[in-house]
Amino acid sequence: MSEINKPLQLVLLRHGQSEWNTQHRLTGWADVSLTTGGERQAAAAGKLLGAAGFSFDAAYTSQLQRAKKSLDIVLSAMQCPNISSHCDWRLNERHYGALEGLGPIASVFKFGFRRVISCQRRFDVSPPELELSDPRYPGNQAQFEHIPAILLPRAESMFQTWQRVRPVWEEAIAPAVRDGQTLLIVAHKNSLRVLIKEFTGLDGADVERLAIRTGRPLVYEFDSTLQPIRSYFLTDSR
Repeated sequence: MSEINKPLQLVLLRHGQSEWNTQHRLTGWADVSLTTGGERQAAAAGKLLGAAGFSFDAAYTSQLQRAKKSLDIVLSAMQCPNISSHCDWRLNERHYGALEGLGPIASVFKFGFRRVISCQRRFDVSPPELELSDPRYPGNQAQFEHIPAILLPRAESMFQTWQRVRPVWEEAIAPAVRDGQTLLIVAHKNSLRVLIKEFTGLDGADVERLAIRTGRPLVYEFDSTLQPIRSYFLTDSR
């Protein structure tokens, strides 16, 4: 394919496996580390991208260390550690409110089956909110003190997460992709889901069903108007 006809590209990557992923705990904004396996996933993703001939003009990640560390490992594996990278808290994972840190059994025991399931399966339903005094509330954590208090979530529905993420697409990602830049976005399952909603127009139910596994590069190709042409997961078989 000639450069003139080459589609615009965007690569999305969910961070490598985190410590709480292995414990089946809802992580949200909790700043947990990658496991050794997660670090290997990120390195494998970088090698896949390099072998497939990808190079990036810039990268975006969330403020959470599991995403930032994954990005660092990917770029190191690609042998391009010095590209422009941007850390944006708006790409953080959905905040799970009072469910943050709980596993499925503990969540149901504390808040009831219907309450837990509804906030996980319905796009516009929020988890139980945190009290402002709760140490899990971002306003009580130094790393988020630069964020205006009015924007700090006590819990988020997927709809609210989408509202938070969409300005990143509109202000930064879309203009760069439209100009022909190839970007790498390393973030989280739900922040990537709602980002995909922004440029595909998927409805809430379809967004909830999007499967985005840790450490697997997801490539989107667009025409000149940023209409998606195709998408695929990059694998060893490509």
